[in-house]
Amino acid sequence: MKIIKRILFGLVLVVVLAVLGFVIWAETPLGPAPEALAALESDSNVTVTTGDFITFEPANLKPVTGFIFYPGGRVDYRSYAAPLREIAAQGYLVILLPVNLNLAFFDVNAGDPVFAAHPEIQQWAVGGHSLGGVASALFAKDHLSLVDGIIFWASYPADDSLKNSSLSVLSIYGTNDMAGMEKFNETSTLLPSSTEYVVLDGGNHAQFGDYGPQPGDKQATISRAEQQTQVVNAVVKFLEELEK
Repeated sequence: MKIIKRILFGLVLVVVLAVLGFVIWAETPLGPAPEALAALESDSNVTVTTGDFITFEPANLKPVTGFIFYPGGRVDYRSYAAPLREIAAQGYLVILLPVNLNLAFFDVNAGDPVFAAHPEIQQWAVGGHSLGGVASALFAKDHLSLVDGIIFWASYPADDSLKNSSLSVLSIYGTNDMAGMEKFNETSTLLPSSTEYVVLDGGNHAQFGDYGPQPGDKQATISRAEQQTQVVNAVVKFLEELEK
């Protein structure tokens, strides 16, 4: 009996240590870089507010189209502030979501409160980077009556549940992404045939945000600023089309 108790105690200890290790790992995310933190300050073009989520809103007009963004896995959500702020400056409401344990997969419904907080928005797009894009697809699947479009940054859905939906879809990824071009070609079969693709020549995985190098990523051959400019331009064009 003592041996069994010792074995059970040992197993429980292993599980506790494993869970503790996972939580510590998840709660030590990458970023944000100084550029991202600087983008969290309001100015004459964009009003930034913080609370349950970070809101970027153009200062001189009332937007009717919004973009809800899920961060990548184990990345501090503030790391995406710079490109999202630039999207807002072009006339759109942008919501940056914090997620439990810095892993959007564990907080798929983080976007739920946004709709009630902004009833003035007539068109909504959701999206995210990497694992955040996967979570945003799951969120969109359960909110098809509220969501009009989905935007993937170096990401793709987990299954083909959106393939036959009426959602407008934009997929943006770099040729030097850690996943490899083959992965994006393969997963394109999970998306609607009308999906728009923007391939960033020389772009990689980490430069969608401002959190530094990412383990396993490939070296980009364009600057972070150039990659983010191309991303912002593609998203703004997509949101413009969503309003028509």
